[in-house]
This record gives sequence, structure tokens and C-alpha cells, in this order.
Amino acid sequence: MNGTQTLSRALDILFALSEESGTLTVSEIAQKVSIPESTTYRFLQTLEQNGIIERRGKNQIGLGLRILDLARSLNMQFQRDLLPLALPIMEELTEKVQETSILFVRTGNNAVCIQNVKSRGLIQFSIDNGRILPLHMGASGKCILAFESAKVTERILQLLSSDKEREGLIAELATIREQNYSITKGEVDPDVYAIAAPITDGQGPVIASLAVAGPSFRCSNEQDKTNIEAVTKAAAELSRRMGGGN
Repeated sequence: MNGTQTLSRALDILFALSEESGTLTVSEIAQKVSIPESTTYRFLQTLEQNGIIERRGKNQIGLGLRILDLARSLNMQFQRDLLPLALPIMEELTEKVQETSILFVRTGNNAVCIQNVKSRGLIQFSIDNGRILPLHMGASGKCILAFESAKVTERILQLLSSDKEREGLIAELATIREQNYSITKGEVDPDVYAIAAPITDGQGPVIASLAVAGPSFRCSNEQDKTNIEAVTKAAAELSRRMGGGN
């Protein structure tokens, strides 16, 4: 097995573990990645020595703490790349629609605000960087969730308390994918509306969502059309600069 194949197999193991909410046995991992148990065991030994995976209880394998360090480093690098490109677009968007613009990314089952540009209006929507919201509530989170993997979507659906809620969310996510934007009114806050569009870098699923949010009394059918156009154009431009569009 050459170096490229070895790396590919190791990544297959990590992806298999990342898709599980808990742990897997060596046999289960071998089955998922379609390699012999003896080979799987050797890979796991190397990964364990480097803190990438760890043993939890008898014969149970899970991701190790070293993964968190790598994830933090990747997240910081990602944000360093994203924010310089996003900020001028957000400033222009806020100026154009006279509402606060916000940038969210996914973290686990939630969405977190990593940047905001406040409106100059006397009555404005205000949000702090670092604010965390459930992924299935609000335009920003739903706009990310709509383009996530089936595994992530299923995990979120299991958090809902009734079949009616699950069916409603499934239908809403389908609509978001079809129109390529999300709009919510009074969902996270009864007095706030938001319109969000997805951001992609062309390498995989949606990496973020760009939104505008403001007081509900300024929301009207005509204004919605104007703001939807502004948000989707701004999101498309940011995606283009991130390498996700023409």
C-alpha cells in the first residue's frame, strides 16, 4: 500500500468515526471502510499514538482530543480566510438595505454568529459575535442546514419533539434548497425578521450563511423582494470570492 493509499484509508477511518455520535468497534470500522480487521487495527494503533483516536471502554474506538486541536486550527484558518472577504460585502449590504447583516457558520447542532455589521437606524437588530442559535431555528441556521448531509439533518430532526415539527422542517428545508434563500419572521425573536442565503467555497457543502435582520414592522412583501435580491446577490459574490462560483 503506497503513501497515498495509506492516507486515504486513514481518512476513511476518521470519516467513519465522525459520522457516529458515539463509538465503533474495530470490526465495525473495518466493515465501514472495507479493509481487513488486521489492517484496520494497525491504522488505529498509529492514530491512537498521535491522539487522533482513543479507546473508550472495552473494544470501543472514538475520536481523540487531538482532533479538537486540529478542528480549532482549521476553524481559525477558515475564519481568517472568510472574514476579510465577507466584511466589505456585509458593510455594503447593510448600507443598501439599512438592516443589520450577519454571518453564521455551523458548529455541531448549532449556528454561531462570527461577524455582524449593525444598521445605523435608531431601531435596529443587534447581535453579538459568538451568539449561538439552534441550527433548526432562524433563517441563518436553516439556510445552512438545508444544504447539510442527510446524517446531520437526521440528527437535527431527532431533536424535535413531534412528527409534525419534523415534517414541517423537512418541507421548509426543501423550499430553501429550491429557492436558495431562507426567510423567517418572529421565529427566534417575535419582533424580528431575517433573510439568509448560503455561502459556498466550491469544495463541499455550504460553509456559512449571510443574512440581514431587522424589526418585523419594517417587513413587507415589497421590501422582502428588495432585501431577498440584495442578500442573494451579496451571498453569491462572497461565494465567488471564496472560490464557489463564477
